[in-house]
Amino acid sequence: MFLNSKKLWTTILLILTIWSPISQSLHFDLHSGRTKCIAEDIKSNSMTVGKYSIDNPHEGQALPQSHKISVKVTSNAGNNYHNAEQVDSGQFAFSAVEAGDYMACFTAVDHKPELALSIDFEWKTGVQSKSWAKVAKKSQVEVMEFEVKSLLDTVNSIHEEMYYLRDREEEMQDLNRSTNTKMAWLSVLSFFVCIGVAGMQFLHLKTFFEKKKVI
Repeated sequence: MFLNSKKLWTTILLILTIWSPISQSLHFDLHSGRTKCIAEDIKSNSMTVGKYSIDNPHEGQALPQSHKISVKVTSNAGNNYHNAEQVDSGQFAFSAVEAGDYMACFTAVDHKPELALSIDFEWKTGVQSKSWAKVAKKSQVEVMEFEVKSLLDTVNSIHEEMYYLRDREEEMQDLNRSTNTKMAWLSVLSFFVCIGVAGMQFLHLKTFFEKKKVI
C-alpha cells in the first residue's frame, strides 16, 4: 500500500514538473569582446522562441554604439537557426528539427575601455512558446473553446514528454547493460592477466632459487 502511494506521488510530481512552464529567463553581464553561450535541451519538432535585449543604462536615451551584440543560435549538429550582427535587441522563433542541445551565443563588440553590458534573455520551449491569446483573438473563439484548446495542447505536450522520457530511460538501460557487459569481460581479462603474471613470477623465482641451489 505504501509503495503504491509512493509511486502515485512520484507520478503526480513528474506530471506537475512537465506541466510547469518550460522557459528560461536570464539576466547576465557580458564584457566587451567576450562571448557567453547558453544551452537548452530541446526535443525534435518542438517550437521554441527567444527574446533578448540590452539594458539601457540611461533611460530615455538611445543606446551608444558600444552597446551592441552579435547573437547566434545553433543546434548540436551545427545548423544555424538565428544570426544577428551588431544589434541591441532581437528575437527568434523556430521549430527544432533534431533533438539535443541548442546553443545561443552572445558576443559583445570589442571596446576600449572595457564595458559590461547587462543582457536580458528569455527562452521558451514547447507549449509555453505558443501564444494562445493571439489565436483566440484572431479566431474570436469563445472563452471555453480557448481553454479547451489550451488544455488539449498541454495534454499533448505531456504525452510527448512521457514518450521522450521513456525513450531516454530505454537508452540509459541499454547503456547500463552494455557497460555491465564490458566490465564483466574486463574483470575476466584482469583475472587471467593476474594469474598469468603470478605464474610467470613463480617460474622466475623457482629458476632463480634453483640456480642459487637453494632448492
